[in-house]
Amino acid sequence: MSTVDKALNLLNIFTESRPEAGLGELARLAGYDKATTRRFLVALGNQGFVEQNPATKRYRLGAAPLRLARVREATFPVSDLVLPTLNALRDETTETAHFSLATGDSMATMLIAPSPRANRVNLEDGERLPLHCTASGIAWLAFAPTPVVRRVLSKPLAGKTAQTVTDPDRLQTLLDSAHTNGYAVADQSYEDEVHGIAAPVFDGSGLAIGAIAVATPTSRITAETSDLITRAVQQAAADITLALGGRASAA
Repeated sequence: MSTVDKALNLLNIFTESRPEAGLGELARLAGYDKATTRRFLVALGNQGFVEQNPATKRYRLGAAPLRLARVREATFPVSDLVLPTLNALRDETTETAHFSLATGDSMATMLIAPSPRANRVNLEDGERLPLHCTASGIAWLAFAPTPVVRRVLSKPLAGKTAQTVTDPDRLQTLLDSAHTNGYAVADQSYEDEVHGIAAPVFDGSGLAIGAIAVATPTSRITAETSDLITRAVQQAAADITLALGGRASAA
């Protein structure tokens, strides 16, 4: 990783459930030493990406990400265009639907439509999803540029559950299948008892930029529900692609 990559990677540690973190915690979670972590935090702080809580001295996100998010939303209004389709997908399947965008070597969860059921799959806004073991990641990676796929396959693939595919050749087979079918399935490969089905979303040049998915407790997955969700997810992905001014890849 470059120095910039390493510094920006610290920002990915902050989530809704971890809005603040101390120097030692950030260093441990990022795998850096404290001196390096402090140097990155100073640089990020100078640009407004992080700040310290005056009372606790713990670090949190600064105002810069908010400003950039507003610029992004003003020029690429994802929420207004995607949320109606996402909510409709949730209503049709009665399961948690979510939309994510590819960012670096992961998928960033942008919008979530939670299932109305008591027993449901829960996600966090901004949650980072691995590419190799989630339905969203596989659906996007199946249509990603070849250099990106090669880079992912060349790195060690972390095993999240007993079902995670960590062999590059087996993962390539999954990508080939997802590319042929137009959707991806991840059965307990990221989290036990969670089944995911996802389809890619494309921009105006035909480049895959993200994915829309439905996450379901495995106890409710049957052949019938799987078929229903697959059709609904593919239609929703096509609708969102159209709403964003995109077109499906011909590759």
